[in-house]
Amino acid sequence: VQLVESGGGLVQAGGSLRLSCAASGRTLDMYNVAWFRQAPGKEREFAAGSSWSGGRTSHADSVKGRFTISRENAKNMVYLQMNSLKAEDTAVYYCAARRSPLRIATMSSEYDYWGQGTQVTVSS
Repeated sequence: VQLVESGGGLVQAGGSLRLSCAASGRTLDMYNVAWFRQAPGKEREFAAGSSWSGGRTSHADSVKGRFTISRENAKNMVYLQMNSLKAEDTAVYYCAARRSPLRIATMSSEYDYWGQGTQVTVSS
């Protein structure tokens, strides 16, 4: 599975962005997907995840109520809608996929496929 993120950029605090992740090579039907982020000097952290069907989602406390993960399996796409952005949301955002259709994993080591990342910069 190849994953390619897009939609990052520079936005003012309080603004919104929608990240997209396009998958190719295989369909994502039986893959859990997630968005992680990594700020300079920090470890990669889980932001949001979705079960294979999209019926279950999980969001980190730091983004809950502001970010929403969604997916369109028919289009092999995953999205992250980010609202009310804060300066501390500045990071490189990565899309990831996990073969196991079980629980939504929150550790990066549990994911099998990764995109190259897209930069999100929030100015205060």
